[in-house]
Amino acid sequence: MAFIYYLTQIQIDFGAINLLAAECERVGIRRPLIVTDPGVKAVGILQQALDALPGLPVAVYDQTPSNPTEAAVRAAVAVYHAQGCDGLIAVGGGSAIDCAKGVAIAATHEGPLKTYATIEGGSPKITERVAPLIAVPTTSGTGSEVARGAIIIVDDHRKLGFHSWHLLPKTAICDPGLTLGLPPLLTAATGMDAIAHCMETFMAAPFNPPADGIALDGLARGWAHIERATRDGQDREARLNMMSASMQGAMAFQKGLGCVHSLSHSLGGVNPRLHHGTLNALFLPAVIRFNATAESVQKERRLDRMAQAMGLARGDDIPDAIRALNARLGLPSGLAAVGVTEDMFDAVITGALADHCHKTNPRLASAEEYRGMLRESL
Repeated sequence: MAFIYYLTQIQIDFGAINLLAAECERVGIRRPLIVTDPGVKAVGILQQALDALPGLPVAVYDQTPSNPTEAAVRAAVAVYHAQGCDGLIAVGGGSAIDCAKGVAIAATHEGPLKTYATIEGGSPKITERVAPLIAVPTTSGTGSEVARGAIIIVDDHRKLGFHSWHLLPKTAICDPGLTLGLPPLLTAATGMDAIAHCMETFMAAPFNPPADGIALDGLARGWAHIERATRDGQDREARLNMMSASMQGAMAFQKGLGCVHSLSHSLGGVNPRLHHGTLNALFLPAVIRFNATAESVQKERRLDRMAQAMGLARGDDIPDAIRALNARLGLPSGLAAVGVTEDMFDAVITGALADHCHKTNPRLASAEEYRGMLRESL
């Protein structure tokens, strides 16, 4: 049975951050906790958010790590309770938004965070008691501002997914002006994350035509504008289209993702210093080759339809086109270039097989098939 659910309120335009106070009033947040990270604070975006909230008593947690952890969630929850907060504003990339979703759970639900993880059967335990959340993305990649899920490293070092429609932000404030100063490599890595979302969810087997349409349009926008955004960080048209591609990828991936994400989630748990978007970019070619023989992919001509959106002649051209794009963007040439070695493979494969994205790949991968994808990506 297909379940299709759209979605939340989205404000997308330059200057949208100035709507923050009005959106707090609309959703009933009177004492917000801003969850952000040191980088967002350093470049002045946190101050922009504070300036957009005149008259509101605002608390701040600004220590979100690059891969959010249960320890960071606990620290933010302590600030939330100490300051008597009644809602959350996430300002940052996917890490800050996912950390805020963890806070939304932990501030209002009992027990360790892993209790609520998807693979632990925890999704039904996440209730409407979650703290209300407004998301303000500062990168164009994860799309977490319009997604029901979060990825957090829990205390036992697993990188787990948390999924509930109750976690969907009440408002997504998508201001591409906040991404104008993003460095080139971070623009490239987060942009490839958005492109991976559009491609993987389009290949996923579940029936969801709206998601397919949104994903294809997002792929076309992302593929056409990622090099421009990376080359010229002040290109407003490119930044707007990359923010839209990011949002669209996450609007679509309610349909499901696949082996790219099961591998990158697992490897990111083995080595939390690795950037999720970079890993997605490196895994995409091998996974697309693996998926090419899937019945649903062939029946729906999914590779050829993606190729058309990318301006390529045929679906078989996609893996090499992605590798070439990665090189032009200055991303690593393969997993070995970021320090991944074959002795890590067993742990990565174990995690990938258990990941929530594993079962929605259009072709179910075995342990040895995952090993093959890892070797091809090395």
